[in-house]
Amino acid sequence: MASYTRMVVGARLLQFLYLTATLLAGTFAQKVNIFVLHDEGNVQAQQGIMAAIKFLENSGDGVTVGRQDMMTMKKGDDIEATVNATCDMVDAAIDAGEAPHIVLDATNTGMISETVKSFTKALALPTFAASYGQEGDIREWRDLTEEEEKFLVQLMPPGDIIVQAIRDIVRTQNITNAGIIYDDTFVMEHKYKSLLQNLPCRHILTMVEAREMDLRKQMKRLKDADIVNYFAVGSQETISRILDAATANDLFGRKYAWYALSKDNEDIQCGCENASVVFLRPQPNADTRGRLNMLQRDFQLTATPEIDSAFYFDYTIRGIKAAAKMATEGKYDNFKYVRCEEFDEQDPPVRENFDLRSALKSVSVVDTWAPISWDGNGNTFLDIPLTMDKFMVLQGRTAERKALGEWDAGMPGTLMFKSGMNLVDFQAVTVYRITTVQQSPFIYKRTNEEGEVEYSGYCIDLINEIKAIVDFEYELFEAPDGKFGTMNDDMEWNGMIKQLIDKQADIALAPLSVMAERENVVDFTVPYYDLVGITILMKKPKVPTSLFKFLTVLEPEVWICILFAYAFTSVLLWIFDRFSPYSYQNNKERYKDDDEKREFTFKECLWFCMTSLTPQGGGEAPKNLSGRLVAATWWLFGFIIIASYTANLAAFLTVSRLDTPIESLDDLSNQYKVQYAPMNGSSTMTYFERMAYIEKKFYEIWKDMSLNDSMSDVERAKLAVWDYPVSDKYTKMWQSMQEAGLPQTFESALERVRKSTSSSEGFAYLGDATQIRYAILTSCDMMSVGDEFSRKPFAIAVTKGSPLKDQLSGA
Repeated sequence: MASYTRMVVGARLLQFLYLTATLLAGTFAQKVNIFVLHDEGNVQAQQGIMAAIKFLENSGDGVTVGRQDMMTMKKGDDIEATVNATCDMVDAAIDAGEAPHIVLDATNTGMISETVKSFTKALALPTFAASYGQEGDIREWRDLTEEEEKFLVQLMPPGDIIVQAIRDIVRTQNITNAGIIYDDTFVMEHKYKSLLQNLPCRHILTMVEAREMDLRKQMKRLKDADIVNYFAVGSQETISRILDAATANDLFGRKYAWYALSKDNEDIQCGCENASVVFLRPQPNADTRGRLNMLQRDFQLTATPEIDSAFYFDYTIRGIKAAAKMATEGKYDNFKYVRCEEFDEQDPPVRENFDLRSALKSVSVVDTWAPISWDGNGNTFLDIPLTMDKFMVLQGRTAERKALGEWDAGMPGTLMFKSGMNLVDFQAVTVYRITTVQQSPFIYKRTNEEGEVEYSGYCIDLINEIKAIVDFEYELFEAPDGKFGTMNDDMEWNGMIKQLIDKQADIALAPLSVMAERENVVDFTVPYYDLVGITILMKKPKVPTSLFKFLTVLEPEVWICILFAYAFTSVLLWIFDRFSPYSYQNNKERYKDDDEKREFTFKECLWFCMTSLTPQGGGEAPKNLSGRLVAATWWLFGFIIIASYTANLAAFLTVSRLDTPIESLDDLSNQYKVQYAPMNGSSTMTYFERMAYIEKKFYEIWKDMSLNDSMSDVERAKLAVWDYPVSDKYTKMWQSMQEAGLPQTFESALERVRKSTSSSEGFAYLGDATQIRYAILTSCDMMSVGDEFSRKPFAIAVTKGSPLKDQLSGA
């Protein structure tokens, strides 16, 4: 019984002591008056601040919140009206004897936020700001004195430090171009200058478009700007939208690198067909997760992203506790507040030895997510670690997830990789688009040992050597129209030059001549093949060889008549000798004493007529008078035939030597039997077209000078000549070329040359000397004529202003 009585008395004693301690805590708790300003729509700040106030009321830490003045700042509000409303609140608190111990400025950025900074600085109000901005970004607090920096304190929100990971990745990966797309969960306006400052990286920072079609166009513009490294910064939903738009624009593959940053901790989800993304995000540990669950359950801190809600909760707790600490230490005893209407710009209030910053550092606060790394304004932030994972998405599903390491927050931060992990495999491979036109031996297609068709030639060997030095990959394709690039009368280009101008290619690789008009729209490297001129390609003349060439001196009809006369004379001679009573064979007794006794048989008649045409002679003539008359007639006929043949032979040989061969451009222009033209769209065509244009302009200038009324009679007389003083050679040649028709391809030009009947009739092709020399080396039926003219170098072309010019030239 006694033991039970002691237990009851002990329990009542403990209950009394607990009630006494509670009453004492309430009696001696330090009240802190606060003035809170936050942006409209910043739910995380609203919930975090209210949860912190409620938490302090139930914590028993000896701190309670007294007067609570809260003001919602709306972007776009009138600045003067905002200042007046703020003044009214502060003046009312001062008049009520409940002036704010601390101003909690949770505005993000912009003119309204700068107005708040100007207001608190002018009235010297102790302010703890959770605003975005690195050192110098908050304009109104740029030139604070040492004393002002003690009570005007800024803490960077999580979104302000998380994006610093982009700078560290760019620096580590040696990224030279970047596209950064962000949404409204991050404030990036102040990052345009500072994020990648002093890094050799061309970058575009842009807010994500709201509509899907506009977002696709936005990604297309980034692609057209030759951006190959992309950073998607925002919520998980925004990142998914950006990745889907990238898929629609074919922005995945070895040529592109993708990184994503978010304050959410969900995995990446998108409809990507084949995408690899490095994803950085804050992941709560077990203690953080437990504390977040408690705050969500007991204090309704449910706004997302969780890291923002936790940040504003800890920020409010720390600010109120620091003000309570300073109040307890008597720092507010002699604190003089200035009402707005009493403010004198010439004599602003000065606050000395009021070190709010030290109080903020020293108070004991349980950090929900991460501790604070303290430094000056613009350099104070949560030390948030970001996990770094690689996600591979195939057909809209996560095919692989690999943990790479962490990023430790800082300026600069630190990328810490797990064993065997790095970002080397996630670098965008530099792949340049190279446009070309086939022209042997510079570029041509061939079948390799594996049976695959590939490009080969001098230019391919050259670009492969350059690739090894500059370190890039390339995609080679031919210009759609197969032309090098010429400009028409409407100032429009075609061929490879057009593709460079339209950014459809990065490099033009071919035997491309350096021309002044091309240099106006593209850049050329140093020449790789020096001074190539224009020359003439013609069919090689064939000397006809024949054993019966001598027969061509006379027409076939003449030869037939000669043969007929020969046969007729032989027959007639045989008949007269056979039947004449005075012939040898019919009167042998009469001629028995003659030295020559010749019987004219038919065979002997044939022999006689044949040998009579030779210098040797026919021998013994017939004995009978009729035979001798026939022989004499044949001799006369033979003399005339031989004389005519000899004369015709001499004339034939002379005429064959009178064909003067074409040996120069002047010879070509001064004749009409051989047509000539360059290939359509080639630099040779441009040369003749421009030369004809120049002659026309010279004529117009001369005509204007001759008809100029302002000139004196003497000056005009000097210009009055009978002959046109400027040559019109190229004008006539260009007209002849157009009449002949310009071949569309080199193969068709060769075919026209081969169809020429001779070197003095047919077609001659004008083109680059290298192209013609190669054609001669590979074809034995053609030849080069004349010396080279209009010599120009060959070079590689790149887009105007491209850094590739110096890189390729150096290589």
